This record gives sequence, structure tokens and C-alpha cells, in this order.
Amino acid sequence: MQGQLTIRLNNALEQQLASLAHRFQKKRSEIVRQALERFIAEEENKSLPSAWQKVSDLAGSVESGVSDLGEEHQKYLRNRFKRND
Repeated sequence: MQGQLTIRLNNALEQQLASLAHRFQKKRSEIVRQALERFIAEEENKSLPSAWQKVSDLAGSVESGVSDLGEEHQKYLRNRFKRND
């Protein structure tokens, strides 16, 4: 079933929509439909946890035994790769 929606646009928004429709050679309704689909998808994704939220409880939970790893990480990486060559 297809629905229909009527909206009122101010002059500036109407001009921007007409410009986009002309540039992309699409109907105005298609531009609005795509914008609405994108908006809905973004809003639905806000309720999903981000990658960081999924693993944030693990950050700092493992000890490397190296006290200056954060400051000297490049030195340790170079040494590690030299040993594997």
C-alpha cells in the first residue's frame, strides 16, 4: 500500500529542493523520499550501541606488563618487527 503525504515548504527550501531535483535529474518526491529514508535510518541507528560502546568495558582490562607502552609504543613495535624478520 502506498501512502501519500502533503507538506508545505518555505521558499528557500522549495528552491533548494528544485535545484537538487534538477541537478540529479530526479523528481522532487524522490529527493524527499530519499531524505526521509536517510533520516529514519539515522534515528534508528542512534538506539544501537556504537562500536566503542560495545567494547568500552574491555578498555584497560588487560595489562601488558610494560609500564611505558603508551609513551613508547613505536619503539616496542619496531623491536617486535625486527625480531620477526
